[in-house]
Amino acid sequence: QVQLQESGPGLVKPSQTLSLTCTVSGSITTSYYGWSWIRQPPGKGLEWMGGITPDGRTYYSPSLKSRTSISRDTSNNQFSLQLNSVTPEDTAVYYCAQILWAAATLDYWGQGIQVTVSS
Repeated sequence: QVQLQESGPGLVKPSQTLSLTCTVSGSITTSYYGWSWIRQPPGKGLEWMGGITPDGRTYYSPSLKSRTSISRDTSNNQFSLQLNSVTPEDTAVYYCAQILWAAATLDYWGQGIQVTVSS
């Protein structure tokens, strides 16, 4: 069973860049799995942000594409999220997750990390 753990700052100032890392207990370079970032603002539903395909391509939610960058570090089994020009509306619990690519299901999730955007 794979384990995922988000890490990064819990507080970011408006207009700055939010940077998070997801550390995976196994290899992230498999042909079976992709990797994704999802967030949940307070009182709202889950919002898919983007991810990485099994062959390393990135893809993003259209609503966040202009501000989002996702990358992977295969040597450390990590993938990362950068969200630029944050506002208080980006305050949320951020999750990383593994995607079983053939079924398009989110199989395993990290526990989530609270990020607050505030001055």
